[in-house]
Amino acid sequence: MFQTTKPTSTWALFFNFLGVTYHASVRRVRQTHGNAMVAIGLSIMQSLLFVAAFYFMFNLLGTRTMAIRGDFMLYLLTGIFLYLSHIQAVTAIMRTDGPTSSMMQHAPMNTLVSILSAALSTLYVKTISLLVILFCLHTLVSPIELHDWAGAFMMFLLAWGSGCAVGLILLALKPWAPDVVAILQLVYVRANMIASGKMFVANMMPSFMVSMFDWNPLFHIIDQARGFTFVNYFPHYTNWQYPLYATLVLILLGTLGDFYTRKHASVSWDAKR
Repeated sequence: MFQTTKPTSTWALFFNFLGVTYHASVRRVRQTHGNAMVAIGLSIMQSLLFVAAFYFMFNLLGTRTMAIRGDFMLYLLTGIFLYLSHIQAVTAIMRTDGPTSSMMQHAPMNTLVSILSAALSTLYVKTISLLVILFCLHTLVSPIELHDWAGAFMMFLLAWGSGCAVGLILLALKPWAPDVVAILQLVYVRANMIASGKMFVANMMPSFMVSMFDWNPLFHIIDQARGFTFVNYFPHYTNWQYPLYATLVLILLGTLGDFYTRKHASVSWDAKR
């Protein structure tokens, strides 16, 4: 009889962790549809529907002239796509399997793998969707020029990362008050339809409106992304350091909260549910 051995070295444990995370990420991508390509196609269609809706809304209301001088489609994408990436990261992390899920009964699986797989699957799908949309716009509509593509992509990653951080906070709170957290998540998503500033240009907003929005890291991220995208736009009221620090703090708090939740799950969950 052969006896299976568990990896004991640090590198073996690390690669085993990466393997489990990879397979969990693939499973997350295919949750929308059994075919991964169809799942990515659905994400692209959702993004295009958002862009089309806002394109017609801007033209109908006659507010297109208030946008930044440059490619109007890039102006829409810097707002809508970063908003979608942020919100979908929040939702994906919040809906990951908790410590009492049946998936956690499998030995290699743990909540860290579940969280990382949800985050990476969201990043993978949104990155592919963004590249496909930009390629189609560049080849079918008009050539796309980005002033600083590295800075713009960094803001895309920061929008995704900050969404993961917010989702981690909600995930840690969800087992203690699931109904309250569901309401908070819904309010956060709806509030960011306006508070993210994707429909406004921060430099053109009056100071009293800026003070209403500058608490939101996503507001800073979207405005900074437009600064990196357009050669003639220089953000005056926002910076990228604030959302970066806020993301790191939220990740720290969410990690501590998740650790505390996992520690007390076996003691209190059955009695509460």
